[in-house]
Amino acid sequence: MTKETKNVFISHVHKDDAGLADLKNLLKNKGMDARDSSINSGRPNNATSPEYIKSQILAPRIDWASTMIVYISPETKNSDWVNWEIERAHKQDKTIIGVWERGANGCEVPEALDEYGHALVGWNADKIIDAINGDYEQFENPDGTRCGPRPIRRHPCG
Repeated sequence: MTKETKNVFISHVHKDDAGLADLKNLLKNKGMDARDSSINSGRPNNATSPEYIKSQILAPRIDWASTMIVYISPETKNSDWVNWEIERAHKQDKTIIGVWERGANGCEVPEALDEYGHALVGWNADKIIDAINGDYEQFENPDGTRCGPRPIRRHPCG
């Protein structure tokens, strides 16, 4: 099996730190080494200024990654940090994919993911890898079935 390495930033809420290791192991077992630059309990951020955290800690890590993975759990939708990270990745023209946490029953996704995401997939290594590589651009429910129609966002010309 050929080993593929990808630089990713996994946007998540800190209560989901344990799930990041599961996600990286899922990908590793299928031949993808996901080098994650996100902040987690293993690499804590002790800064207190939100602007400093965004500009000096998070932005360079997002910019370094080729892909943003958004780890979706019930708390993810309400995280201002996750939405900011997604918007930053969008401004940098990164591939942005959502991955439902293992065993998820569904919940709302962050607004920025709904607007800028390229894919949303269940706990399936092959589909996640295809989405990371830009070969899969579907929005799925946690069980892998397709989501219903999504509204098309209209942006004014100007």
